[in-house]
Amino acid sequence: MDKQNVRERILEIGIVPVVRAGSAREACLAADAVCEGGIPIVEITMTVPGALDVIRELVKNCGSDVLIGAGTVLNAQAAQNCLDAGAQFLVSPGLNLPTVELAVRERKLLMAGALTPTEVMAAWEAGADFIKVFPCGQVGGAKYIKALKGPFPQIPFVPTGGVNLNTAAEFLEAGAVALGVGGELVNAEALKADKPEVIVENARKFLAIVKHTRAQMASTHGAAKGTA
Repeated sequence: MDKQNVRERILEIGIVPVVRAGSAREACLAADAVCEGGIPIVEITMTVPGALDVIRELVKNCGSDVLIGAGTVLNAQAAQNCLDAGAQFLVSPGLNLPTVELAVRERKLLMAGALTPTEVMAAWEAGADFIKVFPCGQVGGAKYIKALKGPFPQIPFVPTGGVNLNTAAEFLEAGAVALGVGGELVNAEALKADKPEVIVENARKFLAIVKHTRAQMASTHGAAKGTA
């Protein structure tokens, strides 16, 4: 799947599940669960023990139907290792320009972390495909995304941190193109208790919110155009 297809898949689904698991087995369990719940996207963070092996295994077993990405990518060397393992997209928690440059050079999608307007501008100008606003919940949540969309209407923001079932719609209404969701979706206790059905249900709930909110926004936008 090329970069454009990866971008379209993320925009279509609107949810990027962030898997921070205590073991490779738990990470694979989480990946299977979110896929069963209707989200064919998984971000395996480099904090997972044996993360590169997990990515290799998922790429091998899931085929082209599931996007397998790498998260918590801190530098260009780590990014290259993830790409070599088969990762189809990269996510960084903060802005590391050599990582952006590598992704551009390799024609791979990168979601670059940024928080301040200065970081947002630097990441976008360097060639990032999405801007991951992290940790978003700690700096105002949906209100912060709305504030950033004022000067940067052309930039696709993906808030991460503070996104849950209660706030997901607010983030979308504020202008987020997709949502990065960690523990609120990939529940750590459910993984430890070997209860993937909890994660499957969470995935379905998040997808329903995205679908409903987008439909409402489209309806409101259509009505506004009609009265203009």
